[in-house]
Amino acid sequence: MCRRARLISLVYALLILLPPALAAQDSPSGPATLVLKSGTPVKLQFMKTISSERANESDHLDFVVTRDVDIGGFTVIRAGTLARGSVVKVKRKRPVGMGGEVIIKVDSVELTTGENISLVARKEFKGNSHTIRMGVVMALSAAIYLPSAPVFLLLRGRDSTVLKGTELTAYTKSNSLLNGENLPVALEGVSGLRGMMELLPPRSLNGEGREGDMLNLMFVASEDDLQEAFARAGWLKVEKSKPQIIWHLLWQRTHYAKLPMGRLYVFGRAPDFSYALPDPKSIVARRHHLRIWKTDRALNGIPLWVGAATHDVAIQFVKRKFRLFHRIDPNVDAERDFIAANLAETHRLSREEYLRCSDPVFDAQTATGQAYYSDSRMLLLELNGGIPSTVVASQVAGE
Repeated sequence: MCRRARLISLVYALLILLPPALAAQDSPSGPATLVLKSGTPVKLQFMKTISSERANESDHLDFVVTRDVDIGGFTVIRAGTLARGSVVKVKRKRPVGMGGEVIIKVDSVELTTGENISLVARKEFKGNSHTIRMGVVMALSAAIYLPSAPVFLLLRGRDSTVLKGTELTAYTKSNSLLNGENLPVALEGVSGLRGMMELLPPRSLNGEGREGDMLNLMFVASEDDLQEAFARAGWLKVEKSKPQIIWHLLWQRTHYAKLPMGRLYVFGRAPDFSYALPDPKSIVARRHHLRIWKTDRALNGIPLWVGAATHDVAIQFVKRKFRLFHRIDPNVDAERDFIAANLAETHRLSREEYLRCSDPVFDAQTATGQAYYSDSRMLLLELNGGIPSTVVASQVAGE
């Protein structure tokens, strides 16, 4: 009886322990070791504006990662993480029309595990030189009055300025072995829109790095759809060629509808498109205008664009700068909504949606010092040929 009781107890114990053992055999094994390969690209942006006028060798630089780096279903570098770097070399602007120069490098970035890995990126930024122009001026001066020619040798080029938000790609320096157990699982279907909104600069910059017009519009459209919609609505692309500008301004004067705009930058780049819709009664002084930049994001393969829109209502003379500037309507939200209504008339607009910006702008100034105000919402406009509006809605909501 005692032996039989022991046998029953042993069988009972096996029955209790067997299911967990079987379950353990059926469960997936832990994540294997992953390899972050040398040469993996890491998308970055400058965190601040630097200039050859003020930068010094060995100055510390910060960059922000703009896209998750995923490997084998795991995120190894998270968007928003800081990367480290420094200034390698600086040359100030020099006589004989030579511009300034800045050389920077990227050194490292932190993984989601908390470890730091080395990155490789080195880039040179040069200011504009005036050497050829100076030579032409010297030749003309020598022909008129020879002793004046050497004076132009003292003319300097421009400083090299690298604006906040300028894009840069670094690469991992060597292979890194990573334990998948310590890595977060990559989020499937993370919206390009959501990711961009978290890191999107709230305002454009002028060439010296001063903040100006706010970004208040976003477009989901192919390049062809975008251009066709504005063409149908009567918008004109402003001119960029200086000879054409001078020629048309002399001959057309107050009828010059393609008067250029001041240069503003986002992502360290000038606009891809600059549009104007002049007032027929006052073409030069009053006009709706919009600058548009293409982003590196897309929704289902359809590009995302951001825009800064303001309404010029008059021309004013600024004494301290001794220059003429357009004065804008300070209610920039009215211009944002006007553009939506204007595009809707072309029947090319399929969706409108207001988005909350991660870095609100309620009261600000243009790069020329004019005050404006906003409710700090960005208006997303989907043009025909874009993705279905239900998809956009789910991406914005983060579903």
